[in-house]
Amino acid sequence: MIHELPLLGKTKDPALGAGIDDYCRRLRHYTTLSLKTLREPARTRAREEDLTLDEGRLLLKNLPAGALAVVLDAGGGQYTSEQFAGLISSWEQKGIKQVSYLIGGPSGHSPEVLRRADLLLSLSKMTFTHDMVRLLLLEQLYRAYTIKAGEKYHK
Repeated sequence: MIHELPLLGKTKDPALGAGIDDYCRRLRHYTTLSLKTLREPARTRAREEDLTLDEGRLLLKNLPAGALAVVLDAGGGQYTSEQFAGLISSWEQKGIKQVSYLIGGPSGHSPEVLRRADLLLSLSKMTFTHDMVRLLLLEQLYRAYTIKAGEKYHK
């Protein structure tokens, strides 16, 4: 299974970037991972809702045909790490080849992205920067694969 993260812009915090790189390295032991940095629409003069629409179009344009779209959104379902590992296992059993995780910008996702979602996922009821969400999602993917493999990392 390929796990793909189309990212709106580069990770700005070097410490978060180092953590992202670390979990990318770790995950490659278990699965195929693809991070693609997209050029963010300019934030200078546009209205926030227009930016959200532009970001949504960009994310959807980079969503591979046939990929399962997991949209990270505060209104999404929350899972324990074990449940998330089970969800990944169920996708594998169903023959899903590619999962794309869509992380919105500071104002969230456009209605178009939310409608396209195969799954709305919330990592927490708290609010995080989209750079932090990248790291948290990759850590949870790594945790899920160690759970599936019966390894000690989880506990």
